[in-house]
Amino acid sequence: MSEPWKTDSWWVSPFNYLQEVRAQMPDLPDRVLFHDATLRDGEQTPGVVFRREEKVRIATMLDEAGVDRIEVALPAVSAEDLEALRDVVALRPKAEVFAFCRAMKSDIDIASECGVDGIILEFPLGKPRLDYQFKKWSKDDVMKRMLDALNYASTKKFKVALFPMEATRAEPDFFDRFLESLTKNALPYSVVLADTTGCLIPQAAMYMVKRIKEVANTVVEVHTHSDFGLGVSTALAAVVAGAEVVHTSVGGLGERTGNTPLEEIAVSLKALLNIDVGIDFSKLTRLGREVADMAGIRFSLSKPVIGERTFTRESGMGIDFIKEYPLVLFALNPAFVGQEPQYVIGKKSGLASIHMKLKDLGLPAFSDEQTMDILNRVKAKGIQKKALLSDAEFRDIVSGIEKKA
Repeated sequence: MSEPWKTDSWWVSPFNYLQEVRAQMPDLPDRVLFHDATLRDGEQTPGVVFRREEKVRIATMLDEAGVDRIEVALPAVSAEDLEALRDVVALRPKAEVFAFCRAMKSDIDIASECGVDGIILEFPLGKPRLDYQFKKWSKDDVMKRMLDALNYASTKKFKVALFPMEATRAEPDFFDRFLESLTKNALPYSVVLADTTGCLIPQAAMYMVKRIKEVANTVVEVHTHSDFGLGVSTALAAVVAGAEVVHTSVGGLGERTGNTPLEEIAVSLKALLNIDVGIDFSKLTRLGREVADMAGIRFSLSKPVIGERTFTRESGMGIDFIKEYPLVLFALNPAFVGQEPQYVIGKKSGLASIHMKLKDLGLPAFSDEQTMDILNRVKAKGIQKKALLSDAEFRDIVSGIEKKA
């Protein structure tokens, strides 16, 4: 298989690749970089704490998975975060190492002393924050603090990604004023479209990316959250409009409903848009599960890409294909993301499921009548317990049939 929508790893909609559809994406980049913020923004998940050695382990796995940048911490938060940042820098990963900094010289100095490759430079832009959290600041104060910090950071030997917090809840006129101010001062390496509360629709994301490009003429990064379930789709829309960097976290860890999941946006960009992302997809499942263990959480069983039952089928219809040709049943080949297709036994099983389970457990074949009897008992058991059957329960049913025979 050689079409972009149909490979050994995925079989998605050919409509994604119609000429009429692709013509609507003239600004689609050839390569998208991944800035992973699991160690900083992901750790903001309530109750999650990554210790110093865990941050180093996760950074190592992220580097092995092929992310381009690793955001380790806001080093001013704690001495342990500072040491973790230094440890990750000392690893000399292939990925660039970034620190998160407030628009303060002290934060910038700490990052510089640690030898990072770049910083995320945060300042408030959204109206709710300015009206309540930073209500003593005038708009002129905001611009001055931002420009002073940007000009100072520009004297350091690292990349500066300017992060206007809650840019998507800024007043449109003030957003334009912010962009115009950059053209008269030291331009950052990039501007981050920060949808900090996940409330931007994809079409608005496209508008804002194009506006940043038009006015500031710089690299655009997109940082989305999933408060309305739009994190991945909004990030995709931003990329379609020309954004070159996406911010992610493993499994979507983050405040409230979380950040855009690394694994979901990675496979979407590759399989749905055929964009080079540099990610080793086969490592995504292991990465997600190890991070979840260290975070002390459990992802949804059906979580896209990395869930324990994402590629599991109970329904008997088409079950024959699950091992030999899983793309009949799934848009992604489970092996592509480090998983294996699975089937389970329960209320919705069919005869093919029973035959397969008998063979897999090394049990003898039965007559058609006996196999139907096993199926009926399996369904009844699944209904009675309102759950799947274990192999032991299946063996008990088969044993009953054998004794009957």
